[in-house]
Amino acid sequence: MTYRLTFLASHKDQLLYSHHVTKNEHILEEIALVSNLPPSSFRSSSHLSSSHAPGFAKLNRRDGAGGWSPLTSDRYQWLEVDLGERTKITAVATQGRYGSSDWLTSYLLMFSDTGHNWKQYRQEDSIGSFPGNSNADSVVQYKLQQPAVARFLRLIPLDWNPSGRIGLRLETYGCPYTSDVVSLDGSSSSSLVYRLSPGTRRTPRDVVSLKFKTVRNSGSLLHAEGDGGLSLSLELERGKLQLLLRRGSSSEPRRLASLGSLLDDQHWHHLAVERRSSHLNLTVDKHTERVQIPAEFSHWEIRQVGGNLYNLVSKGNFRGCLENLLYNSLNLIQLVKHKDHQVKVKGNVTFSCVEPVSVAVTFPGPQSFLQLPGASASSSSGGVSVGFQFRTWNKAGLLLTFGLPQEGGVVWLYLNEARLRLQIHKAGRALLELTAGSALNDGQWHSVELNSRRGRLSITVDKEEGGGAHASPTFPVAIQSQLFFGCPAEDDGQECRNPFNVFQGCMRLLTLDNQDVDLIMVQQKELGTFSNLQIDMCGIIDRCSPSRCEHGGRCSQSWIAFHCNCSDSGYSGATCHSSVYEQSCEAYKHNGNTSGHFYIDVDGSGPIRPQLVYCNMTEENTWMVIQHNNTEATRLRPSSLGNQHSVHFDYATEEEQLSVAISQSEHCEQELSYQCRRSRLLNTPEGSPFSWWLGGPGAGRVQTYWGGAQPGSQQCACGLQGDCVDPQHYCNCDADRMEWTEDSGLLTHKESLPVRSLVLGDIQRPGSEAAYRVGPLRCHGDKNFWNAAFFDKETSYLHFPTFHGELSADISFLFKTTASSGVFLENLGIKDFIRIELSSSTQVVFSFDVGNGPLEVRVESSVPLDDNRWHRVRAERNVKEASLRLDDLPAATQEAPADGHFHLQLNSQLFIGGTASRQKGFRGCIRSLQLNGVTLDLEERARITPGVRPGCPGHCSSYGSFCQNRGRCVERVNGFHCDCGLSAYTGVFCNTEVSASFKSGTSVSYTFKEPYELSRNSSALPSSIYSDTTLRGENVSLSFRTSQSPAVLFYCQLVLQRAPHKLEVRYKLDGGRDAEVLRSRARSLANGQLHTVTIRRLSDSVSLQVTRHIQRMKNCIHLLTVHECLPAASDDLDPDLARLGSLGFTGCLSVVSFNSISPLKAALLHPDTSPVIITGPLARSNCGSSASANPYAAENTHHLSGRRREGPLVNAIRTDSALIGGLIAVVIFVVVTGLAITARFLYRRKETYRNQEVKGVNQDDSPDFPFNNQADPQNASSENPKEYFI
Repeated sequence: MTYRLTFLASHKDQLLYSHHVTKNEHILEEIALVSNLPPSSFRSSSHLSSSHAPGFAKLNRRDGAGGWSPLTSDRYQWLEVDLGERTKITAVATQGRYGSSDWLTSYLLMFSDTGHNWKQYRQEDSIGSFPGNSNADSVVQYKLQQPAVARFLRLIPLDWNPSGRIGLRLETYGCPYTSDVVSLDGSSSSSLVYRLSPGTRRTPRDVVSLKFKTVRNSGSLLHAEGDGGLSLSLELERGKLQLLLRRGSSSEPRRLASLGSLLDDQHWHHLAVERRSSHLNLTVDKHTERVQIPAEFSHWEIRQVGGNLYNLVSKGNFRGCLENLLYNSLNLIQLVKHKDHQVKVKGNVTFSCVEPVSVAVTFPGPQSFLQLPGASASSSSGGVSVGFQFRTWNKAGLLLTFGLPQEGGVVWLYLNEARLRLQIHKAGRALLELTAGSALNDGQWHSVELNSRRGRLSITVDKEEGGGAHASPTFPVAIQSQLFFGCPAEDDGQECRNPFNVFQGCMRLLTLDNQDVDLIMVQQKELGTFSNLQIDMCGIIDRCSPSRCEHGGRCSQSWIAFHCNCSDSGYSGATCHSSVYEQSCEAYKHNGNTSGHFYIDVDGSGPIRPQLVYCNMTEENTWMVIQHNNTEATRLRPSSLGNQHSVHFDYATEEEQLSVAISQSEHCEQELSYQCRRSRLLNTPEGSPFSWWLGGPGAGRVQTYWGGAQPGSQQCACGLQGDCVDPQHYCNCDADRMEWTEDSGLLTHKESLPVRSLVLGDIQRPGSEAAYRVGPLRCHGDKNFWNAAFFDKETSYLHFPTFHGELSADISFLFKTTASSGVFLENLGIKDFIRIELSSSTQVVFSFDVGNGPLEVRVESSVPLDDNRWHRVRAERNVKEASLRLDDLPAATQEAPADGHFHLQLNSQLFIGGTASRQKGFRGCIRSLQLNGVTLDLEERARITPGVRPGCPGHCSSYGSFCQNRGRCVERVNGFHCDCGLSAYTGVFCNTEVSASFKSGTSVSYTFKEPYELSRNSSALPSSIYSDTTLRGENVSLSFRTSQSPAVLFYCQLVLQRAPHKLEVRYKLDGGRDAEVLRSRARSLANGQLHTVTIRRLSDSVSLQVTRHIQRMKNCIHLLTVHECLPAASDDLDPDLARLGSLGFTGCLSVVSFNSISPLKAALLHPDTSPVIITGPLARSNCGSSASANPYAAENTHHLSGRRREGPLVNAIRTDSALIGGLIAVVIFVVVTGLAITARFLYRRKETYRNQEVKGVNQDDSPDFPFNNQADPQNASSENPKEYFI
């Protein structure tokens, strides 16, 4: 395979990845660079006198006036030093003017190769200023974090002693810099060509490195071709370096990578390309990216460096300079100079860097403007011709303005929504508007031309490529007196008017009447005036390259800041750092959620993406369920399958997600089942297995045991238990019988999970049949969520290795305490630190220092935090802001300085629960402590640390409120459990309805237990807890749904009766008195909707509530003897009750309770052990759920969107209560129907019911709801009992 690599020039869209490789350099001693320079090497903006000239600004010298001082002290002054040649500068030292009160307190450093196009030196890519002096004599030296290579150095004072003036002596330190440079003129033939010598041994690694500078934003820099038409290109496109892959000369390139930005700034940029088998490392300046390349390039042989591009369409070849071009440490430019036959020069190539001089000006702030005289700018014909180029990140800003000769007229040329607009305004109204261009805030240079000649006005963007607009105004357009580039916001005291945003960006190539504007003369104040400008440099910074937005967040920027769009990423925060999802199903449960599909992020803010799982919270343990592509039983028969059948299982989550989810779970299991007939499974432990499976990380390892057995045993569950159908074998299927048998069980060894593939070997014989099933992976428990430590002394603490969160740091934990203050966490550096503490009983403080001075973020709670309940703290610090969140309170934030340090540099141990000084320690519990998504093992460290205990009991004080409807919170070592024994509800939080659908033939009878049975059975079946007793009051509640009226809902000596479309309660507590009736005014109750009824009696007062309607009755008999919720003899039955009971009941009853008894729940969940008698069909239903009113709710329950959402995916019945909770809620109160059926038979012994009333009731045989039958609204009462109407 032959390849050619060329350095030339062409322009496309792609980037590459690389490890930075430089040639070996001799270690040189740093020397002073300024002290021996002649006075002619110094220049300055001005000097106070000849004795204050710049040539006297040498460190520790007393010549002249003892240093340099400018004529005026302001921020437009500068001192420049010419080092004579390009030099590596490593440090700068400053000193005030000798014997004076003149010194600098801060300054900027600029570097240049030519004395023009200055580049500001920045620390950490952000800090622009350097600290100065505090007196005139001491020396302050600053070592540059990254050495600068330049010939010219310029120092710009920012601040100085307020009691003096600017005064300076300086020195720079460094060493000589040697380089080999070549210049390419951009022609199609301009290139270097390098050919390897014949027989050169192929190496597993190739490296090409160089430096380049250019003023063009496009051009092909490197090209490699190989056999089969494959080629790789490195090309500049819009100032970015793109790596392109092509298959054939005419195919569209595929972009593999994009790196760098603003590479057309005419400054040196480092590029390195390293090939390692199937991938490339591409480095641009300090940023490296790894790129996978096609397999055809895995043995890439580079044959040429440089040459022409054949059959490659390009906008232009590279025009600029290359320095220190190395191929595998071989200096190709030196070979060219020595006329080595391996390197050839084509086209116009020179061995020096010839650079065009272009003076730019930066408008950095809101007060920036440039004013030029307009008299000479307007031609004699009265027209206008203005041209310039600009680049910016802002969508809006005033570029140019001038007044018209007509009184009050003004011209504004400005950006709006990244489009160029021209507006001519006079007397409060717009006379003319033009628009051209689009997306002009992309950071690229854009040219603008404004021309007005002979009654025609036009604006042009990017020489027609970006569009233009023109008009023919009826008035002359000319400059009245002066022209403004940029203009501060509207201010009464300024000469220009700006009703728009101010312009922040760069301009260059300014022309008036086709004459260039000399910006150096402007800088020297010989032309025009200006304010707050940086002349002879473009200070644009790309804050989105590299992007500070994490986890796929999209970066956008303005001139002064960047913004991260985190939508659809699953993360939040200023840099999309913190996950919006919990890390486990266990965590979702303890937020109060119930079963459903949830996104979990197993490593929090780490690199692993969130995954969608099902969280089953219907059992005592919270299960995470991860499905694969084949969880159903699959049957196999002898066919052309061959000797073996192999099946692979693809899981819904990625490998890394699976691995972490399994490792942080307390227990995982997966069902493995094999049903067989004449199909052997594992053979004997001594023989080779017929079948096996692969499980564990990656592709998995071969496993020869079956579900329910131990790893490596080559047995099934029956072999372990000793109950196989054939004692000679260890699996039922190995008995090889004609009858169907089964080997199944759970795989629980986490190191072998999940099951990746299955190989079945004994299925080819005649008569062999088998079926296999591999269930979903199920895990419960979260070791990280409950990892806790208890600190019982203020002097106790845990220590861990130094926390590394230089650019992004997030810390989250839970705490509970009875102390009012204490430090949760502290980590120190030389100057930097980070600390989170409880400063008072209601306040948490997050404090830190990254070099800009201490900052604090505080959150104040309205409730005490020393209440011995769990509270959650989440703190985050990134390059944009710091934030602190406490429980569910709004987050408090603190913005980072726009121009400041942002690397957090720590070096001490991380202290948890205390400080290095052992003061202000924390007393209490800390749990689930995570730093950047990594959980610290507090329990392991606490076991070996005095004064700290592992674990922390007592969770019901915090989570007990989740147990609803009289559910009781029960403590567990890790968490809590809701005991629903005394509740009419069930479910993980006792909030799932227990409902049942009734037909007319269904009845349930509940008999109360004797006293001795109460104590014996109360813990096991708390629904059966009442003996025969006399009650002075009762609480009865139930929910119902029906379309039948009249009907009896409940009977237990006291009677709840349905009149037509209304509801009444009858109390007959004394056989010698008539029934007392309390009738609800709520109407239309037989409408198929869910209604809730609550009856409360205390002594002689009764209240009835139907949904929100409440009625009360007094002076009823206040004693009730309860034996069973069904009449014992027909003679005791009220005639009205008997008449209604003969109709039966068709509908739904739900969550029925009588004092502490839940009869319906007992009948449905414990029918064999509860004192209930069930007659007729009794079906569990979800009819008691509010969502069941929608007949389509069940269908939509588990319909999942493909989009990620913050928090759980909420179903139509919110998580699993639609499916699992719905099934539980199906079981609703059958006690009611019991009375209806029994009453029917009892009444028929007395009299017959009137036919016309019976015909008025239409009963639906279907157990489903809603009901659609229409009932006859007749009054069911034929007696005239004593009634109370409230």
